[in-house]
Amino acid sequence: MKTTTQDLALLGGAPAFKAPVHVGRPNIGGRARLLERLNAILDSRWLTNGGPCVQEFEARIAERLNVKHCIAVCNATVGLEIAVRALDLSGEVVVPSFTFVATAHALQWLGIKPVFGDVKRETHALDPQAVERLITPRTTGIVGVHLWGNPCDIEALSDLARRHGLRLMFDAAHAFGCSHAGRMIGGFGEAEVFSFHATKFVNCFEGGAITTNSDETARRARLMQNFGFSGYDQVECVGTNGKMSEISAAMGLTSLESMEQIIRHNRRLIEAYRRELAGIAGLTVLEYPLAERRNYQYVIVEIDAGRFGLSRDQLVEVLHAENLLARRYFYPGCHRMEPYRTLEPDAGRRLPVTEWLCDRVMALPTGTAVSGDDVAVIGSIIRAASRGADEVRRRRA
Repeated sequence: MKTTTQDLALLGGAPAFKAPVHVGRPNIGGRARLLERLNAILDSRWLTNGGPCVQEFEARIAERLNVKHCIAVCNATVGLEIAVRALDLSGEVVVPSFTFVATAHALQWLGIKPVFGDVKRETHALDPQAVERLITPRTTGIVGVHLWGNPCDIEALSDLARRHGLRLMFDAAHAFGCSHAGRMIGGFGEAEVFSFHATKFVNCFEGGAITTNSDETARRARLMQNFGFSGYDQVECVGTNGKMSEISAAMGLTSLESMEQIIRHNRRLIEAYRRELAGIAGLTVLEYPLAERRNYQYVIVEIDAGRFGLSRDQLVEVLHAENLLARRYFYPGCHRMEPYRTLEPDAGRRLPVTEWLCDRVMALPTGTAVSGDDVAVIGSIIRAASRGADEVRRRRA
């Protein structure tokens, strides 16, 4: 525990953690069950091309999310690209800048211009009013992002898309196992794309999935996921190699079996963080609505430098010195990354909330590699940094 400012590693104390504590360190699940599946895969010699593990994984995802179709893919970025092509998006598509850069890159990679819309301060999700101001004759679609597992304003975006004749899809990389208005995320818009990257609470080592209730969107996505093949030697359209491997699906199935246990662990950690960080001026922990299902895989805080005494970046420096690798999410915003900052250097002028959040938001470690005792230590570090903010600033200067 850190009880005084002098205990902080940044000021000469011993680091609180001997080994780095990461945001999003992988959850492993049932190791013995995973090894059973891997041995069965090796015995069968069916390693890819839609084997039994992929088929079972797709079926379980579709059943859990109550959607008609699930197409497993090698990763969520390829999933976004396939979904974008399956929906025939072109020209300009409105997306948030406050997201992981893959959301924008998937469009840019396909020759589509991502037009960055601002987000709501309360939810960090795309602001429908900001979206409507950006619609032009070249706009063909909207890609909303369910950030931190909290959904976009789905109804307002759906109404907007309907009134303007636009396609609507969602980047649901953070939102597996979450619900909106009592429905599981996965069946909203015309398609949703999930990530099962190693850092996600349910993972496939590396993987993703496209879900939809549209038979035509599913048909097109499944063709594109496998080079456009509709049969042994029949190609119907341009496609790519977006298939999930059997080994990735085996990890996904194993993760699904531990999913509820991981969610319970994550929720206990968030409750512990709330207790530890309560009452610290200038620090706000993101709320999750209790009426809906959430996966609790992100602990997100906002830092108000004027009240806390240190900026978010200064606090990150304090935490990193303790081997606590907190992350600045989603710094600096897609619009300040290449190629977007060169293509549209003044985009930040219409993104005041995004710019505000990019300088305040921080993610703290969670997942099964983190314990309640770890959270108590993390809380003591942050309290010590807040109490000794003047000394931290003076010594670092």
